[in-house]
Amino acid sequence: MLRTVTVFEPSSIVLAIADGVGSGAPAVSHMDSVMMHLVLQLAVILIAARLSGLFFQRYLKMPSVLGELIAGIIIGPYAFGQISIPGIGPLFPLGQGVIPVSGELYGFATVASILLLFLSGLETDLTLFIRYSVAGAAVGLGGVIFSFAFGALSAVWFGLADSFMDPSALFLGAISTATSVGITARILSEKRKTDSPEGVTILAGAVLDDVLGIIMLAIVVAMARIKGSGGHIDWGRILMISAKAIGFWLAFTFVGLFSARYVTRVLKSLRSMEIIVSISFGLALLVAGLMEMAGLAMIIGAYIMGLSLSRTDLAHAIQENLHGIYNLLVPVFFCVMGMLVDVVALKAVLVFGAVYTVIAILSKLIGCGIPAWFMKFNMLGSLRIGAGMVPRGEVALIIASIGLSAGAIRGDVFGAAVMMTLLTTLIAPPILSRSFDGRSGLKPGAAAREEPIKSIMLEFPSPDLAEFMLSRFAQGFRNEEFFVYRLGHDTDTYQIRKDDMVFSLTQEGEKIILTAPAKHEHVARFIALEELLVLQDLASSFEKMRDLDSMKSSLLSGIFDAGA
Repeated sequence: MLRTVTVFEPSSIVLAIADGVGSGAPAVSHMDSVMMHLVLQLAVILIAARLSGLFFQRYLKMPSVLGELIAGIIIGPYAFGQISIPGIGPLFPLGQGVIPVSGELYGFATVASILLLFLSGLETDLTLFIRYSVAGAAVGLGGVIFSFAFGALSAVWFGLADSFMDPSALFLGAISTATSVGITARILSEKRKTDSPEGVTILAGAVLDDVLGIIMLAIVVAMARIKGSGGHIDWGRILMISAKAIGFWLAFTFVGLFSARYVTRVLKSLRSMEIIVSISFGLALLVAGLMEMAGLAMIIGAYIMGLSLSRTDLAHAIQENLHGIYNLLVPVFFCVMGMLVDVVALKAVLVFGAVYTVIAILSKLIGCGIPAWFMKFNMLGSLRIGAGMVPRGEVALIIASIGLSAGAIRGDVFGAAVMMTLLTTLIAPPILSRSFDGRSGLKPGAAAREEPIKSIMLEFPSPDLAEFMLSRFAQGFRNEEFFVYRLGHDTDTYQIRKDDMVFSLTQEGEKIILTAPAKHEHVARFIALEELLVLQDLASSFEKMRDLDSMKSSLLSGIFDAGA
């Protein structure tokens, strides 16, 4: 008789056969066991992350990413994940290395982070990046400088780093620079302020903020690797490292933008959207790997590839076709990031986490608010802009995970970074929402010169029809060579740009709201009218169809005949 006992250990899965050796029974290989364990982990992660994200989004009216992070903390190796399950053992055993989860699972999270930054690059308005307003540039630059400086200094103040140039200080500074504009975009959409002076400035500043954050990460990674190898860093070497990082970033970006048209032409010749999307993401992985070989971070390469394709006519199609895999992989990334948080060890740096969070909030309020005040905004407008730049998100978590995997920051410090990300995401939206109280955020002279914003409201019989027309309107603007992108994957709001024209398009139940500056209102109305005429033609076509009741009767009679 064959008696088999299976024991799962933290680092490997051991199959022990007490009797029956040589009986011809197939033995489970180590690789099969590892893969089986990975499949079970992914199953639990996907279910827990999506349900928790749905709960936060639907019932708590908060971003789903918060629910996915908290789900990871709960089911992770520092919490319930280490509980032994009969016949399986711990589902998420605590690893022995710097990263407490398995290499296979962390690999999934890494691919998800590359996808996330590739899509972020595709959604970047390159025209806005090149022709950003002076206020947006000042806001983005001020936020990055203040956030990095105070974030790095906080590590020195609490003894987590020996100096400002210590890798721990550098990474904590880089983590605090990232801004999650998707969360802000949701509030601006709800308040119908996306096209307000504050809204446009926030979005313009966020573009520069993201680019500067990516460059900052490149410099920090290069410096941390030299510091980790025992090399002495002086100011001359720092300048060389910075020049190398910026040089690689600019070189890859220039080559990507220059070759995007030719790459698009080759991809179109394949005449298969599935192949085009697969090769595009393959190129993102390739550039990500090359950037890692160059001593920079992989997500930098993914962002550059997305930015290169952002102005091509394939950008929207690639985004739409990757949306499904985004919904599959990105929740895995956020959940795994939550698993890296050691809740017990976090108690030791709880005070630091609270101070780091306060510093992260104040640095954006001050760093972005002061430049805004020197431009055309009053104190209220400056507060709105600063609050809009406060939320951190996915990029902050990716930078933190890179620092953790490189050994530049400890697990408890990583937990403090996640704590900061969660709290800024929770605190900023109420501040921003309440700041829009109807008063102007511009100084008196600027307010008199400001172009009024017009809202065009269209109400449809049902939310389904409104959703259909929302996609039709968005496509109509794309057909007129407008740059159209969704402000966050969880929102039904689009920003539409072309030259100096800035529109927003959002759905609220049965209603679609199109906002536009008064001088360009006629353009928005004309494009919307064209799509409504298409809808009218569709309705006329339905009227010419055979009576729907007779069609239903025919189908029902066919069902009964088949059943008989």
